[in-house]
Amino acid sequence: MQTKLARIAEIAKENPKEQFTSLYHLLNEELLTQCHRELDGNKATGIDQVTKTAYEENLESNIRDLVERLKRKSYRPQPVRRTYIPKDEKSKRPLGIPSYEDKIVQLGLNKILQAIYEQDFLDLSYGFRPGRSCHDALKALNRIIEYGKTSYIVDADIRSFFTNVNHEWLMKFLGVRIADPNIQRLIWRFLKAGVMEQGTWEPTETGTPQGSLISPILANLYLHYALDLWFEIAVKRACRGDANMIRYADDYVCCFRYKDDAERFYAALIKRLAKFDLQIAEEKTKILEFGRFAAENRKRKGMGKPKTFDFLGFTHYCSKSSKGKFRVKRKTSGKKFKAKVKAFKEWLKTERHQDVKEIMKTIRAKLIGHYRYYGITDNSRMLSVYKFQITKVLFKWLNRRSQKRSFTYDKFNLFLKRNPLPEPKIYVNIYG
Repeated sequence: MQTKLARIAEIAKENPKEQFTSLYHLLNEELLTQCHRELDGNKATGIDQVTKTAYEENLESNIRDLVERLKRKSYRPQPVRRTYIPKDEKSKRPLGIPSYEDKIVQLGLNKILQAIYEQDFLDLSYGFRPGRSCHDALKALNRIIEYGKTSYIVDADIRSFFTNVNHEWLMKFLGVRIADPNIQRLIWRFLKAGVMEQGTWEPTETGTPQGSLISPILANLYLHYALDLWFEIAVKRACRGDANMIRYADDYVCCFRYKDDAERFYAALIKRLAKFDLQIAEEKTKILEFGRFAAENRKRKGMGKPKTFDFLGFTHYCSKSSKGKFRVKRKTSGKKFKAKVKAFKEWLKTERHQDVKEIMKTIRAKLIGHYRYYGITDNSRMLSVYKFQITKVLFKWLNRRSQKRSFTYDKFNLFLKRNPLPEPKIYVNIYG
């Protein structure tokens, strides 16, 4: 199967205008069994409540039956189960959890689409792509600002992108490369499967729910045509100075040398996105002077340091190296920091009666996970502040486990010596 997908990728790369008319047969027992093996058994279940372990009890017959239904075109995706996770301190992000068989089929579709579209997607796109990460996007942005000719940043936010994707436009974009009507029909059925929330079914007229295994590549496909190609071909050509964009899913930053280029782009961006039923969140969007030239200009005019912007959970700000050279530095954004501490508090409340050793084991894993993402060049202080806040929350929680105050600070420090928390560590070198 990997050989077949590799061959499709090769054809897609060699022939950028090739339309693929016969892909549906790839959703066979071999591929779907492989997809089952790759799925995380610890993930939340959909409305079917079927787990990976339960599905595996009769794996061969289940996969055989699934493939037969796909062949007969009688397979129907189930509605996703809507749940919510914290987005920031005040708001929550909706997720759509597919049923187990839908996860298998979606992963199979994702592999097929990925083989084709990975040859088309531009270098400026980093989200949910193999071999690319948030840290890679941050490094690329750093190179553009520190070593390029950047003086202005357009920090733009698309309002509720994943819930506003226009299905008709998405299918048109898909049809540029995918001419297999069976694949098109299957994706359309996933888009229109609806949502179940508290026992009530809701239709999905627009959007591709986060939590779906094909949602990331469909989102990338949509923005590839609606935004990336337009920026690379039309916007750059119209600018009199340098223009660059880095995008991670629906989060992106645009860099310009000249202010008038940035302003023209912003005005054009509103119209461009509106064409595809998307809107700019104007209250979250700004044009700011930023970069080596910006820092020098503002200093010369006595205006102080350039303003900051947030991208992928980090606040970016202009600074200098120990040798006095211009540097872009980053720290955990205040919004993300507060949300992470709040989420930790909420989690700890639910674990009140659990064994302390198990709780400490999980806390250590959570801290290391935080360090691995936020442990980036110049962010040491915010890592230490985060550990301090988590330690404070832990102290209060341990005291609340009993009716009377069980821990003094001295006893708590002794407890931490016996059950140490991992120290902050920088895992990512922005220049690496």
